[in-house]
Amino acid sequence: MTSVNGEANYALANIISDNTTLAKKNFNKVNFTGSEIPVNYDLAQNFPNPFNPSTTIRYQIPQDGIVTLKIYDILGSEVTTLVNEEKLAGKYEVNFNASSLASGVYIYKIQAGSFISSKKMMLLK
Repeated sequence: MTSVNGEANYALANIISDNTTLAKKNFNKVNFTGSEIPVNYDLAQNFPNPFNPSTTIRYQIPQDGIVTLKIYDILGSEVTTLVNEEKLAGKYEVNFNASSLASGVYIYKIQAGSFISSKKMMLLK
């Protein structure tokens, strides 16, 4: 189920066919106007996982604000910062290229407003 802030147009149509086996067809059509704005914060699992050498990280934020997305090694040392800027409410994806890193487990962590979340990913070379 997807929740959308904004307007939606709804139309119902009946189509009558001359064929006796298909006397009537019904369908629903929903058109969304504007852009889809998420209603909650989310940090998705990276894909692919395990990866070599790059992976995609997706996240969504329901409100404008400062977003930081950082990568840490398994010992908790910061490896890199992928995002550190003001973002508008919406859905985003970031590509992470780890070609200069060693194989192993890494943690990625997002902070946006009061939302903080982290997930594990595995680099296999």
